[in-house]
Amino acid sequence: MKGDYTSPILALQKQRMLLEIEYNCEKDTFRKQTEAIGMQRKVKRGDAWYPLKPGKSYYNSLNLLCIEIYRTGDEEIEHNFEFGRPVSFFTMKDQKLQFLNFTGTVSFVDGNRMVVTVPDSAPVTEVLNNTEPVGVQLSFDETSYKTMFEALDRVIRAKGNRLAYLRDLFYTPSMKPQRFTFSEMGFPYLNKTQEHAVNEVLCAKDVSIVHGPPGTGKTTTLVEAIYETLMRENQVLVCAQSNMAVDWISERLVDRGINVLRIGNPSRVNDKMLSFTYERRFEAHPDYPALWVIRKTIREIRQHRKRGDDKFHQKIERLKSRATELEIRINTELFGEARVIACTLVGSAHRLLQGQKYGTLFIDEAAQALEAACWIPIRKASRVVLAGDHCQLPPTIKSLAAMHGGLDKTLMERIVETQPGVVTLLKTQYRMNEEIMRFSSDYFYQGQVVSAPEVKHRGILDYDEPIEWIDTSDIDAKEEFVGESFGRVNKTEALLTLAVLQHYFEKIGKERILDERIDVGIISPYRAQVQYLRQMVKKQEFFKPYRRFISINTVDGFQGQERDIIMISLVRANDDGQIGFLRDLRRMNVAITRARMKLMILGDTSTLTRHPFYRKLYHFIEKRQK
Repeated sequence: MKGDYTSPILALQKQRMLLEIEYNCEKDTFRKQTEAIGMQRKVKRGDAWYPLKPGKSYYNSLNLLCIEIYRTGDEEIEHNFEFGRPVSFFTMKDQKLQFLNFTGTVSFVDGNRMVVTVPDSAPVTEVLNNTEPVGVQLSFDETSYKTMFEALDRVIRAKGNRLAYLRDLFYTPSMKPQRFTFSEMGFPYLNKTQEHAVNEVLCAKDVSIVHGPPGTGKTTTLVEAIYETLMRENQVLVCAQSNMAVDWISERLVDRGINVLRIGNPSRVNDKMLSFTYERRFEAHPDYPALWVIRKTIREIRQHRKRGDDKFHQKIERLKSRATELEIRINTELFGEARVIACTLVGSAHRLLQGQKYGTLFIDEAAQALEAACWIPIRKASRVVLAGDHCQLPPTIKSLAAMHGGLDKTLMERIVETQPGVVTLLKTQYRMNEEIMRFSSDYFYQGQVVSAPEVKHRGILDYDEPIEWIDTSDIDAKEEFVGESFGRVNKTEALLTLAVLQHYFEKIGKERILDERIDVGIISPYRAQVQYLRQMVKKQEFFKPYRRFISINTVDGFQGQERDIIMISLVRANDDGQIGFLRDLRRMNVAITRARMKLMILGDTSTLTRHPFYRKLYHFIEKRQK
């Protein structure tokens, strides 16, 4: 590790090499899957819609050609389409995939409706009027990698500027970050550590980290820090790894009365979220109708071009320059009014933000982002505030070699190591009963996280154990493998999970569950188990009145969420003590900290307790049940 500190350049070159391994691995996997993986399985994994129902084609407000499509398959399947992801269209003939000769980009998805932007030259009729059934699948995301490589190259080459200074600071423990000095401000609606965190952000000249364990109000603190920063700066850049995280922070900022301009489309398409997107604001601008007419005229002139029309180019050029003038005017106004520019990390490379500079960059969920992705917006800022929790979900990495090489080490973790003085830990949690929180606090946060008095003893039933482990080793619940790469399932454990939930619901009583809207999250680290549980809940008559209060998802699907009752089905049960990626303890930390009042873990102790973490957790719970 020490070698890493000696030269930031060498460490970043290593990062680049690891990123290249990951890039090649993902590209190779994608190519193999395109050749071999059955379309059925792709649809099941949420990576394809087939067959789809075409809608209409049109030009959107940003003058991009769009195709509207609808999913006709199983609506229960969580799909992986989201804004900005590249897609390919295909047809199926005699069980053979034939790709159409263009790629598109997801503009937005709302339930089973998706809008895809395509090049002007794309043969749209091949999608809309094809006699064969058409499908759409995620393509390999070349652009994101390209953007990350460019960012790393820029950081490696940086000399004598702000970017070079931040690079060296983040990698060199002997360098000390600079601070402003002024007396601490009080914020009556924040607790002591939240208040301290906001003050630390305001004092930081270079970098500050808000470390927010589960339920400690990280977003509340971050929103306050952004609000206070805007008292001193005209505009800030706010980024996060995923569209969902950008939406969440944007929504909270809008609720605080801040003018947010969201670059890219939100993952939840409702009027509130759309109202602060760049596209919707652009469309609502008073100059937009005039621009729309000009663009339409350009398209018509191109379509009806007559041979030997000498004035064709002059006409087009004149109209184009008028259109550009209007676009610049609209953009200047939109960006001039906005106090917060919000986008994903990769989205910060958008052409609209070219040449823009910001005093402060805020990166939310920084512990889930690859280091290379964080450097994309850092190039535009003179100081950086990172918020997140490196004891929760890590970045997703496909290549084991890249992971073992250290690609999963995030920039936030690196700064926590080299510059511990810039970190503020939020210490009071407002979500969980004390008993549920205690293990996570002791194991991951050195026992520093405490419960707010109002949640300390929260519960559903009198004399109830807030945390239970239901051992499945007695009922011979064994894991099975479903499909080649679809995952593991433990059907006996799934049935027991629902039987335990039914018994608990009967204890609480139907009337109380419906009146108090007591909600339940069933979590499994395995996607196949999630889908199996969803089917079971659908089939069982008992759960019919409660279905809207029950959500079933993977650990990643529950990130940032909470429920009154959480059940975790761990799935693994075998004679060799193999637990696969349950060894990723950060994921387990997320799973066990989603519950407000009741946590039930179902797992085979003889398999799981061979691992020290699960052994510790099991004994911790056992002690409390005596």
